[in-house]
Amino acid sequence: MGRPREFDEAEVLAAAIDCFWERGYEATSIRELADKMGLTGASLYNAFGDKRTLYRRALNHYIETTFADRVRRLEGKLSPPRAISTFFAEIIQRSLDDERRRGCMLVNSALEVAPHDPEFREIVTDVLGHIEAFFRRCVQAGQRDGTITTSQSATDLGRLLLGVHIGLRVLARTRPERPLLEGMVRPALALLDPRADDKQNAGQ
Repeated sequence: MGRPREFDEAEVLAAAIDCFWERGYEATSIRELADKMGLTGASLYNAFGDKRTLYRRALNHYIETTFADRVRRLEGKLSPPRAISTFFAEIIQRSLDDERRRGCMLVNSALEVAPHDPEFREIVTDVLGHIEAFFRRCVQAGQRDGTITTSQSATDLGRLLLGVHIGLRVLARTRPERPLLEGMVRPALALLDPRADDKQNAGQ
């Protein structure tokens, strides 16, 4: 039998996520990872494989504990408009609380790694598709119960909200200012309000 691992796998994976998240994939060396994780280079390779494999595992864990968890908490638990607004409120607060301005590891990967690596492009595309689908489902539910406008299709509104989300995460890395970030989201949320349709119809 092999010797049992003498470290907490969850803790060292969290350390790897922190390292990749702050510095990015290319700028992070195996030595930096090993130091951050408290492992020798050999132990790192034995436990997690090469740097690319570790990055994939770190990214997948980040996705599961951020986006997937947020969707599970919000969808079906809150009214459709409230689920959408809370999604953005949490993103803004997370950005403001991040003193190191790391942004979103997924969006960072979309900009750095995905354009040149088909496997990571597929991972990023899949997750962004799930986020878009979350927005679309919320819009569809709101259109059914009358809390979201029907003047635009759920598909188009879902894509708009996805674009706001990505822009928010990118901008927050350089200008994490509450008025700026909330000002990005506010007009998008206003577009969802069915009362805007009533005002427009009344003015015709």
